[in-house]
Amino acid sequence: MQKLVIEGGNRLSGELNIQGAKNSALPLLAACILADGETMLHNCPRLSDVYAACRILGSLGCECKADVNDITVKALSPCGCCVPDELMREMRSSIVFLGAVLGRVGECSLSFPGGCELGPRPIDMHLAALRKMGAEITERYGLLHCVCKSGLRGADINLGFPSVGATENVMLAAVRARGVTRILNAAREPEITDLAQFLKCCGARITGEGSGAVTVEGVEKLHGCEYSVMPDRIAAATMMSAAAVTGGELELIGARASDLGAVIPVFEEMGCRIYTYSDRLYISRRGQLSAVSLIRTMPYPGFPTDAQAPVMAALATACGTSMIVENIFENRYRHVDELARMGASIKAEGKVAVIDGVPRLYGAKVRAMDLRGGAALAVAALGAEGITEISDIKYIDRGYESLESQLRALGAKARRESF
Repeated sequence: MQKLVIEGGNRLSGELNIQGAKNSALPLLAACILADGETMLHNCPRLSDVYAACRILGSLGCECKADVNDITVKALSPCGCCVPDELMREMRSSIVFLGAVLGRVGECSLSFPGGCELGPRPIDMHLAALRKMGAEITERYGLLHCVCKSGLRGADINLGFPSVGATENVMLAAVRARGVTRILNAAREPEITDLAQFLKCCGARITGEGSGAVTVEGVEKLHGCEYSVMPDRIAAATMMSAAAVTGGELELIGARASDLGAVIPVFEEMGCRIYTYSDRLYISRRGQLSAVSLIRTMPYPGFPTDAQAPVMAALATACGTSMIVENIFENRYRHVDELARMGASIKAEGKVAVIDGVPRLYGAKVRAMDLRGGAALAVAALGAEGITEISDIKYIDRGYESLESQLRALGAKARRESF
């Protein structure tokens, strides 16, 4: 087992290249199975979830080769339709393989996905949409078997909630279906746009991505291409939190202001100076952090739920009282008790968390309970007095590429230890 050891009190400064987006790389890797031939993805983050996705592709008959941040996928003739249970359990995003495999092979068997325990995240919308497109789906003992003997057909899909995963699954199933699929109340996240742009590079016909009404005209075949994964907006928000909590000064190369429209005003209200450019973002903090009156997590373009925990860690030492309302997941405050071990004053009940800023946090032994909660503990540790040890960093490794190396490059004292 491994842990992160962070000695707080060091001001972060310098430049950092923002990694490729985890939440985009995973559906792009799933989409590779739809394209005949070879596909190369550039700027793929080196994450445990990405490696798990590659193992799933391998189990389905594809060839995957990783070279630093480039991944090559050969999907000449995928022969598998069953995703092993142990791979499905590694990550929640594995469900996105359902639409892709069904669209290419016409059949798919898998178990319900795993990942961080953030409360119920039902896949009912995914299954209802695929059934409307002609799939026959049976569920038994936690296993799903999907088959479409005559091929998928286009349909009008009206999602009850703008679910990112459901939108991705329908898009992946629709690109090689017969006819036209219209997705209403589709998710508008930048990762959806990235997936659409990738599929169009492979020969798909998609319009309306990012608007909430996506239209997919099915084509007979897709071909491989070269494509670069978008920068990770959540990693950027995490580093902005690290700059805020340490009184730092960072230039985040690749961070796109257009993806952070709901995040930037929060940091400005906290007292940070932010300057945005076409290919980077600059953030600095002088003086005491100020509390933020209210943050509500919402689907894009609202404040992202994945940024909530790192921002909360920064607010733990802000002057005044801040409030966060979590509207996406039921169980997204699991990091609160761990922050309390470090001296934070946070009261969480239901959807609401109230953060009373304290003068300082203190190093402690804490445990990452999920991916973004683990990142929050790292942010808190950077601004705390003394040494913090964070265990269960397997969660952090799911979404951050060697986080300790990134922090050290900016002046932090951070290391990974085995125990």
